[in-house]
Amino acid sequence: MNVLMLSATFPYPPTGGGTQVRTFHLLKHLQKNHSVTVLTQRDRHVTDAEIAGLRDCVDNLVVFERPLDSGTNVGLIKKIQRFSQFLQQGTPPSVLNRYSTEIQEWIDKAVEERKYDVITCEHSVNEIYVRPHFQQHLKTIVNVHSSVYGSCLNQLTTGVSDNVLRDKINLPLLHRYEQKYCSKFSTIVVTTEEDKKQLQQFCPKTDIAIIPNGVDLVIFPYRTVDPQGHKIVFVGAMDNLANIDAVCFFANQVLPELQKSYPDTSFDIVGSRPTPEVLALQNQPGITVTGRVSSMVDYIHKATVCVVPMRTGFGIKNKTLEALAAGVPVVGSDRGLEGLAIDTPLTALRANQPAEYISAISKLFDNPQLRSQLSQNGRKLVEAEFTWDIAGKRYEQVCLG
Repeated sequence: MNVLMLSATFPYPPTGGGTQVRTFHLLKHLQKNHSVTVLTQRDRHVTDAEIAGLRDCVDNLVVFERPLDSGTNVGLIKKIQRFSQFLQQGTPPSVLNRYSTEIQEWIDKAVEERKYDVITCEHSVNEIYVRPHFQQHLKTIVNVHSSVYGSCLNQLTTGVSDNVLRDKINLPLLHRYEQKYCSKFSTIVVTTEEDKKQLQQFCPKTDIAIIPNGVDLVIFPYRTVDPQGHKIVFVGAMDNLANIDAVCFFANQVLPELQKSYPDTSFDIVGSRPTPEVLALQNQPGITVTGRVSSMVDYIHKATVCVVPMRTGFGIKNKTLEALAAGVPVVGSDRGLEGLAIDTPLTALRANQPAEYISAISKLFDNPQLRSQLSQNGRKLVEAEFTWDIAGKRYEQVCLG
């Protein structure tokens, strides 16, 4: 096949957020048996060396500059203009502010000339480039990482929205948007059964395939030593709203209570671009905010427990899979453990309320045998079901479809 993969996120190196990692590993697998062209955008943070590195991974790399006005720091008048456009055209500002007419012209020409058998959108933000009539000429796939409507609704219902009025106004517009764009695709790819149920409401007749995320088992090797102690870690991009909410919730409502019983308990918040709200948590005893680090797995391996206290956000969490692969006991919420069968055999401990976190983490602090059980079962689960090789083979079958 000749495959065109659209990724507004520059998918290299595969050490950034979930979108970057997932896109890279899927393209790497498809490249084994097919001709892959990746069309992406670069911003000022993408280096020439990274472009060269990605170019070595694919048959053809097409890179466009990201529009300058694609950030979130815009004035009130600009925000009003964007909302008005959302109201009239039905496409959210988060999608429009990355849109490039140059990219659209390039894609239109390629489809018209029948250069590709399949076009994939790696994340729903890329759907804007796919026209409804493309389905007549080639297979169209959108790799949805989570429902934008479902995520907004979840943020409102769980009380973690950073702008309640805006999200209440946007909710029906996002419902309309998702319903409209889903109809353009031959197949929709999601990461969990819950995501599938959410999107089936919008497009009951469209084929929806479940392809979970994976882990690179070389980058996240199984640790051979239990460090013991009372060291807790959280990993993730620290400018992400769901991650910010998770660490603030844990730091303010769980950690102080744990420290009453285990005074030396520490909490490492590991991830790039920490916001002022996250940085301020360092003022509390035992908390370290690292910012970007050269190796996530080093911090994970040194932890007694990895927590995934997500209260919003859909889909399988890479951070959860990576901790399980590394052999670190995980305590996570329903959101943090979504898409994982962790109860039989016992692979992770579930907690949603502060008292549940305190109870679960205390058990792990006190019980080396339980830590060992979760460590071994976590690695086995990832090896059996959540490698990128498994995900890549499933994605290839969808493309061949």
